[in-house]
Amino acid sequence: MTQTEASRAKPATELKYTPVASVINLIEPDSQQIWNMDLDAAERCLLSNQPGDVLGIAGSFALLARDGEQVRMARSLDRPMRYFLAKAEAGPVLIVADRIDAIRRCLEAKGYEDQFHPTYSRMIPAHHVTTIRLVGCPDPNPVYRRFFDPPRATLPADLDVIGEQYVSALAREVRAWLTAHDDKQPIGVLFSGGADSGATLMTIYHQLLELGHSPSRLKAFTLAVDGEGDDATQAREFLRRVDLEMLGETIEVSSSELDPLAAIEVIEDYKPLDVECATVAMALLAGIRRRYPEWRLLADGDGGDENLKDYPIEENPELTIRSVVNNSMLYQEGWGVDAIKHSLTFSGGFSRGCVRTFAPARHLGFAGFSPFTRPSVIRVAEAIPFAELTEGDHQKLYALKGEVLRRGIAKLTGIDMPVFPKRRFQHGAASETTIAERFGAAPNVYRQHFLQLNDG
Repeated sequence: MTQTEASRAKPATELKYTPVASVINLIEPDSQQIWNMDLDAAERCLLSNQPGDVLGIAGSFALLARDGEQVRMARSLDRPMRYFLAKAEAGPVLIVADRIDAIRRCLEAKGYEDQFHPTYSRMIPAHHVTTIRLVGCPDPNPVYRRFFDPPRATLPADLDVIGEQYVSALAREVRAWLTAHDDKQPIGVLFSGGADSGATLMTIYHQLLELGHSPSRLKAFTLAVDGEGDDATQAREFLRRVDLEMLGETIEVSSSELDPLAAIEVIEDYKPLDVECATVAMALLAGIRRRYPEWRLLADGDGGDENLKDYPIEENPELTIRSVVNNSMLYQEGWGVDAIKHSLTFSGGFSRGCVRTFAPARHLGFAGFSPFTRPSVIRVAEAIPFAELTEGDHQKLYALKGEVLRRGIAKLTGIDMPVFPKRRFQHGAASETTIAERFGAAPNVYRQHFLQLNDG
């Protein structure tokens, strides 16, 4: 063999590159509201080889835990958790936050602003442990492992049984929330007089009495824009019928405070119905904050419509009653992480829509809570035999939630809770004229405003 041939036969020397990954977690530890363990224990649940261990974390959380090149993340349904994977010469940089603009500012501070676009951020889907391996170019796709997968249609088609189990689960979550906080703190309920906010109010009131706490700490806050809207009348009638009129308090605001573009900046989303809901929520919360500068704890009925599938199917051409009743947690999670229509940037269903309440509350210094978003309550909802009870009839489906809650509250409290026809929060808080004037922009206007918020 000649010298030239020998040199050709030698294997080429490869440069060995070991990336150094960094993780920047911008979610403040004190923003976690975990009731049954400390933060370290909750993070260890993420590193368990049993994703179901995360289901044992009670409360509201957005958690991250790292094991070498592997990072695991999980959140509860009621709050957002986002991440962005940037490239640096030394290795990948994972930035985690509850807001897109916080990610952008971090990238700018690190000199990586050219990599940013708001649609490149990713939302952790609720009810899953998301695992990312930080190994450099190319980093593999995340792996999702479900930690909450309730069985479906296991309850009998008996509305008394269903109502009792559903409201009992609601009461247990309310009790856990109450005992996790100072028993002197005032509690507000965002109250329209609808079935979900009504059941929330009634359950909190009942549990305060059960715990021996004073119900005088409880208020039901109702929004009235320009002194109009049907919710104020409905809320007063609800409270009159259950003999709790002393809890009611109307928050009146001017229609000039309804600013959907400002709401987009807070929720970092552009879906019209979520923008509208967030807009009126911000007006109500701002009114409460002006009146009560130190108030912190608020509860609401968010997630109740999703649990009992109480949305007008006719308004969404993608849906049929068959798809609604036969897909597990469709309204909570959307079509699911494996579906083509799943949004990596926003997630789906209420997993996306949670920002419409969480972000305004956080923005104005409140700590929010809805018992309907807790897995134990959703578990009962998923066990309802919807197909058998509704028999393909839309109207039977829409009537179901009110009947389940009315029977369950009666069993829990002995009080016959009134149930009024459903309407959206924004539609009950103001007159039709005001709604048309303040929310008359085309959907693409909202989308463009969102994109401009983080445009270099």
